[in-house]
Amino acid sequence: MKNIRISANTILLACLGFAVLGCSKSKSGGGGTNNNGGNGNNGGTTTTPVKTDVKMWLTAADQSQLLNKQNIALNFSTATNSNTTINVDTTTTYQTIDGFGFALTDGSAQVINGLTSTINSSLIKELFATDSTGIGISYIRITIGASDMSASTFTYDDMPSGSTDVNLANFSISPDEKDLVPTLKKILALNPNIKILACPWTAPVWMKQNTIGNGGFEGGSLNPAYYQAYANYFVKYIQAMAADGIQITAVTPQNEPLNAYNTPAMVMQDTAEAEFIGKYLGPAFKTANLNTKIICYDHNCDRPDYPEYVLADATASQYVDGSAFHLYLGDISALGPVHSAYPAKNIYFTEQATFSNGTFAGDLNWHVTNLIVGATRNWSKNVIEWNLASDANFGPHTTGGCTTCQGAVTIGSSTSFSRNVSYYIIAHASKFVKPGAVRIASDAVANLTNVAFKNVDGSKVLIVLNSSNTVQNFNIKFNSKIVTSTLSAGAVATYTW
Repeated sequence: MKNIRISANTILLACLGFAVLGCSKSKSGGGGTNNNGGNGNNGGTTTTPVKTDVKMWLTAADQSQLLNKQNIALNFSTATNSNTTINVDTTTTYQTIDGFGFALTDGSAQVINGLTSTINSSLIKELFATDSTGIGISYIRITIGASDMSASTFTYDDMPSGSTDVNLANFSISPDEKDLVPTLKKILALNPNIKILACPWTAPVWMKQNTIGNGGFEGGSLNPAYYQAYANYFVKYIQAMAADGIQITAVTPQNEPLNAYNTPAMVMQDTAEAEFIGKYLGPAFKTANLNTKIICYDHNCDRPDYPEYVLADATASQYVDGSAFHLYLGDISALGPVHSAYPAKNIYFTEQATFSNGTFAGDLNWHVTNLIVGATRNWSKNVIEWNLASDANFGPHTTGGCTTCQGAVTIGSSTSFSRNVSYYIIAHASKFVKPGAVRIASDAVANLTNVAFKNVDGSKVLIVLNSSNTVQNFNIKFNSKIVTSTLSAGAVATYTW
């Protein structure tokens, strides 16, 4: 997509009444794109805030509004009309929400860490601050070793060809000490409670068999002779990160275990993952007194039989917190039946990319529909997009890695960044739905894709997408009273009260 850069001094036209694009000169808390590392808040004279029961933040498909707070009166009343109504009901609750965020890959950390100190601090605060100054990212995914969005392939125990290190004497997280660990420490200083999921793209090459390329980093599977060594590798990783003050909330044994063709990559069939978790990884965590959760699968929605197999294995299931999904294949509705079959196990959504050939409007619609609304309506406790940051050439990435994966932010130089569509997709939830919130009931209605939450403090959040091609006037109903709002085609709004 083309990045549209808007200066922090741009003054947007003020609108009155029920706004189709609902303009506001008040600060947006992260709207807009820019080229100077600022947060995109609207400048100029501040409009006097109107009295309103319901606050509204808007992103328009044409980018004329980007997470802008609307200065319009949305007050509950007993009035009636013929509009479509979304009824929000706090008496019916579903899963607890852990958070919303992005993958902080090795490459993301590299380009963020390349910013000047002032701009680096400004960006990290904007992304992770939990007060009104930030979008409150509350869940991040990091990689155990390199992912395809790293400048090169590596693990924490690389050995010369033909050599092994069963006792892991060569183990070191030093590749992460330059960019990833310092970035994580800055994030934790802002939000010490942020949840961190870690997952590998591959085991060390010497642990693998039947590899297919890229020096053993591509394809292949974990040699059963090294199941115990690999379990110990996870333990040493979690302990090493803890020594740096970084607590790993959860791990998955393998990213995309049915994908042999990424760089790095490793295949781990459901039978192998169940055996590895049940006989090696789970017991290793127990012996080491680790409370890090183990989440299985971490791949597409087209194969729910994979996590169901692991969860049905009694030896593995006792150690498994739940299942993680991506949506490059399949349908998001596949998460619901997995929850129904194993209601005591959690559901997570852990990866979906936006790409360089996408459009802002198209990606906004698809991702809000399928992830922010679809995943959470199908019991997911979180939504994590891929990837937090990239450079102007969609890198860094490995040779054979993704060449078109777009970051939530593009780092243009050491002094500039701009925001892309996934920033707004996640921000419409992360800024308002706090960890510990519960999903609550809201009517599923045609053309107004929506999901609702109640925060721990009792505040309510409703996210609505106008998925139609025309303007939609509709009501939000709560406790027998309504508020009437309007959304242009393709627009997304977050309402809070």
